[in-house]
Amino acid sequence: MAVVKKAQQRLYFLRILRKNNLQEKLLVSYYRSTIESVLTYCIPTWYSSCSVAERRALQGVINTAQKIIGCPLPCLEDLFSSRCFSRAANILKDTFHPGHHLFDLLPSGKRFRSIPSRTNRLKNSFYPTAVRELNTSKHKH
Repeated sequence: MAVVKKAQQRLYFLRILRKNNLQEKLLVSYYRSTIESVLTYCIPTWYSSCSVAERRALQGVINTAQKIIGCPLPCLEDLFSSRCFSRAANILKDTFHPGHHLFDLLPSGKRFRSIPSRTNRLKNSFYPTAVRELNTSKHKH
């Protein structure tokens, strides 16, 4: 996977910074700006259709960065959930967004109507996944 390779190349520079005794705060800042940004680019779009092996490889990069930095970092699943939730929240705010009508509240007003899908390709696309994330998240709508 090209994303994993690109992120692993940036881990080299993180190791160099660690060898030069850079503060943990600066190492985390470097990680978030260079490695995490590569891993999470358009994550709401592609993450739900990744295989288990691909997710394991992506999480492996994060685990390696944790070991180098020496502090816990958010896992890939948490990054996906937060990015998916924020993107869906922005779509909900914008009534002129082309996908706004897909986020239809049920009569209870607490959950969103699931988008019916016959294929895994549609089920794993952004909108059905975002509806599932909104319905299962602890965030308020």
